[in-house]
Amino acid sequence: MQRIDYLGADRFSALGDTPVLVVDAASWTKPASPLQAVVVGIDREGSLPSTDRQAFDVLLTTFDAAPKPWISIDQAQFDDTVQRLAEMVHANPVAATIGAQVLRLSSGLSLPEALQVESFAYSTLLGGAEFRRWQDASKRGTSTPVPADPVLGLRDGNKITMQLNDPDNRNAMSAVMRDALYEALANILDDPSKPNLTLEGGGKCFSTGGSLPEFGTANDLAEAHVARTLHSCATALDALGEQATVRLHGACIGSGIEVAAAAHRRIASPDAWFQLPELSMGLIPGAGGTATMGRAIGRHRTMWMFLSGKRIVAAQALDWGLVHAIEKQG
Repeated sequence: MQRIDYLGADRFSALGDTPVLVVDAASWTKPASPLQAVVVGIDREGSLPSTDRQAFDVLLTTFDAAPKPWISIDQAQFDDTVQRLAEMVHANPVAATIGAQVLRLSSGLSLPEALQVESFAYSTLLGGAEFRRWQDASKRGTSTPVPADPVLGLRDGNKITMQLNDPDNRNAMSAVMRDALYEALANILDDPSKPNLTLEGGGKCFSTGGSLPEFGTANDLAEAHVARTLHSCATALDALGEQATVRLHGACIGSGIEVAAAAHRRIASPDAWFQLPELSMGLIPGAGGTATMGRAIGRHRTMWMFLSGKRIVAAQALDWGLVHAIEKQG
């Protein structure tokens, strides 16, 4: 039996010198000791080895168009990509390792339970040094005033079209917009006629995510957790089931895809693209992304998007299952 080294466990965590492990996917065996470090399994040969996939947080291969949960990386860019992932973890090791743990835990939970876990972790990180460092260094500016009606609704019989209505701020998910969206979704859930909903964004994009000037402004992080989970737009959208369709175009960043991923039908325009930028801010997704996107594309690919911060385009989103269809133009 392998001896468990509890005293040495700090090494493989945000507190130690190894918050990320880059290992050969074919031969690595998970140690018996507690492991908080991000584990990146690599397959340079493109052989897609049979391995315990649950032992890894990300799996990278040179195999073209690799199946889930692998991420295909061009051979010429493979080493640089691996190095960049490791650098991203070392830049914000607490957020990166907590993100990995949340995704590991959430994979076996219901969506509401997974959202609770995410929110606990998110509130913790809002009080952390990595987020404060981003706050001190960032130039977030100010947003233009939010429209009086940040969410518009039009009903035609048993069909409701709902539109995010703050194009001047690229439909940034401000507190006002989030509350209006939740109220509108809750009203549909309470409607005994069970109308069908189409949710879309007005202007050039669906949503660029949370309103940056509002980040970190909550006075009580514990109370913020309560509000975040009680008034979760992702929970409400998921509860609508087959009643809800989301149409995505342009930038879908952070909460702009995290909430949308809860919808049971997701349609993208050819120009849609998707990104999780939170790690660079010392945070994890906080609008439901670890739960909704983990369910849609799996925790390994969600972790890849979180760690890398890279955009994925509509075609890749369709291949991964983040969207169900790409609408035809013309």
